[in-house]
Amino acid sequence: MAKEQVDFEGQREGEELLFVFRRHIIAMRKGFYLFLIPFALSALPVFLWPSTLEIYYIPLAGFLIGLVLFLYHFLMWYYTIYIVTNQRLRQITQHGFFGKDVVELGLSKIQNISYNIPGLSGELFGFGTIVIQTYVGDLIINKAEHPEKIYNKLQDAVAAASQEGNEKVPS
Repeated sequence: MAKEQVDFEGQREGEELLFVFRRHIIAMRKGFYLFLIPFALSALPVFLWPSTLEIYYIPLAGFLIGLVLFLYHFLMWYYTIYIVTNQRLRQITQHGFFGKDVVELGLSKIQNISYNIPGLSGELFGFGTIVIQTYVGDLIINKAEHPEKIYNKLQDAVAAASQEGNEKVPS
């Protein structure tokens, strides 16, 4: 008897992975700023006293500090993912190095899905906000990459789940 392939941790038997997405890289802009600011500020003494050789270690230290801050924000962005299966939407949000929040939402519980692209910057860079409404509240995904594509895929998944649910209910 062949063992069923598992695409992600926590996958149920008979559950099919449809797609995985994450937030747009622009959601990590704070990490870019935290990399750039220490490096830029630590480079100022080199411009003020260029003849002192020991001062060239300061930008190196600023670069390393900025790199550590950037890597922290990168890991928080990279490990925050959204998994859509034929049964549910699973949001895994990384908090710090060891904290994690997992939110699961059955596709049959979704009432409405909408998206918003915030003006010119959202249109140019391809990010927006997706709002998934249920009976108990809203799941808001800020700075989602290509929200119109994700919206269409989610609509298709919800429609397929409701179709499947209607076929299982005896008349």
